Amino acid sequence: MELYHGSNIAVAQPLAFAGRRNLDFGKGFYTTRLKSQAQKWATLVASRKKKNPQCIVSIFEYNEDELIGAGYVYKNFPEYDMEWLEFVVACRKGKDNTNYDIVEGGVANDQVIDTVEDYETGRITAEQALDQLKYKKPNNQICFRNQEVIDKYLHFINSEIVNI
Repeated sequence: MELYHGSNIAVAQPLAFAGRRNLDFGKGFYTTRLKSQAQKWATLVASRKKKNPQCIVSIFEYNEDELIGAGYVYKNFPEYDMEWLEFVVACRKGKDNTNYDIVEGGVANDQVIDTVEDYETGRITAEQALDQLKYKKPNNQICFRNQEVIDKYLHFINSEIVNI
């Protein structure tokens, strides 16, 4: 299957520990199954860059079945639920202590981030947060948190410039 990564540069050799730390699924290399999602990420990253404002989607080949059969720890959050909410809050606070090699699930994007932050700061309860989240359809992100997994199972195909 193909996975996509949006940025302002082509990323032929991804690094698990080069990105920001307190993101949805912690430090890692973020990809998505959705090309449109990667295009949005590329546009967002490019909008923050003054020096290199181009939008680029890097495309990778990924064999999920082969990876799972190799014994790595893969966590999938198929929906916005309590486990996803607690995990995202822990990662964003830098307090994740899990040993997941790969994490897949919904993005805490513009449509859900207010709910996550309201829960994180105690403005709403978990039940209220989950009640709000149940109406949101998760999009997709896959975070590779283990460099060995990236090196063995994520193979760069090419990159494309995205026109804004």
